[in-house]
Amino acid sequence: MNRASRFSISYFWRGVLLAVTLSWSLVSVGVIYAGDEAQIGEPSSDGIGAGPTTPLADIQTVSESSAYAFELADGSAGGEDFESDPFESFNEKMFWFNREVLDRFILKPVATAWDFVLPDPVQRGIHNAFDNLQVVRRVVNNALQLKFVGTAKEIARFGINSTLGVVGLFDLAKDGFGIEQSDEDTGQTFGVWGMGPGPYLVLPFLPPLTIRDGIGYALDSAMTPYIYFVPWYVTIGGNATNIVNERSLNLDRFERVEESTVDLYGAVRNAYLQRRAAAIRQ
Repeated sequence: MNRASRFSISYFWRGVLLAVTLSWSLVSVGVIYAGDEAQIGEPSSDGIGAGPTTPLADIQTVSESSAYAFELADGSAGGEDFESDPFESFNEKMFWFNREVLDRFILKPVATAWDFVLPDPVQRGIHNAFDNLQVVRRVVNNALQLKFVGTAKEIARFGINSTLGVVGLFDLAKDGFGIEQSDEDTGQTFGVWGMGPGPYLVLPFLPPLTIRDGIGYALDSAMTPYIYFVPWYVTIGGNATNIVNERSLNLDRFERVEESTVDLYGAVRNAYLQRRAAAIRQ
């Protein structure tokens, strides 16, 4: 077979893959709208409204960054006394290290320079692209929780954003089709299955965790597809880019939280535990 023939066949199969992806996206959109119509007005069993209308569930999280904690505290009432923090003394030291060393002297300066160089639309596109790569985690955990409308939404979102959205740089699934993300992770799945959260834990270089969410975090990381197809240094570089980009997008918000919160450790802990509990109840 000559070179021209191989070239033609290669593009033929790419076209087939694109057609199949778009077809599955359209089928999933149909499932989504059918499911949404069936669920209108149905509250959850604990009285919290269905869908992403629960205030605590709307607290946006930062992807695996050491600055994750600051954003979680935004809007948190704080002050609650949680019994699930037996390692509080250790956690406070690790929290101080993540905030006063890693974030203040490394992450924040790099993110500030990143924000100076890249305009917000570019940063948002980078955020969207990395978020699009987390589709396996969301599809699997929606399915494991029997949230099949959420599963269909994630399949549709990935198909639309990976093609029409230019490899995920634009969230056309949301902006053009009104398909919101159904964000589920393995820690939530364990919670839905009845596993308790275990003690709250803060470790260097990691976001806040409970023992349950730490196990889930490891499994979620294993469901990132590209790590199996690229060299290790590309994976590390990608993670670093994502972390810096997320910190850059939230510079003002984190600063506001730091200035307005007296007990930042307690506020972050309370906000995290509240958010996770609300996500599991949905």
